[in-house]
Amino acid sequence: MRKYLTAYLNYIDQTLASGTVDNLDELKNEHLRQIQFMQHERLIHFLVTFMFAVILFICIGLFCTTENIAFFALIVLTIGLIIPYIWHYYFLENSVQKMYRQYNKICTLQKDCAINNLPVKDLT
Repeated sequence: MRKYLTAYLNYIDQTLASGTVDNLDELKNEHLRQIQFMQHERLIHFLVTFMFAVILFICIGLFCTTENIAFFALIVLTIGLIIPYIWHYYFLENSVQKMYRQYNKICTLQKDCAINNLPVKDLT
């Protein structure tokens, strides 16, 4: 997912920087669709991360009350799993926010073209 999203963000940045876009409406709609996909991905990763955090605190509580070493092993395992999830969720959150900024730039370009009666292909 990280590779896919990074490649897509670079594609949009390069497309907007080139100044030549065939159809801004099509680019805008495709970008909205990608934003929806990434929002869904972000939601799923948030829920999984939240679930692991709840499990972590339950294990900590059980370990403190029972002092059973098995709960300590679960704590270590859960921490080992939650750290990559938090790292990936952080990446998704920042990437989706970048997608919002890109979408706003597409909308601004679209408005500029409409106001100045510019053909969409020549944005420079």
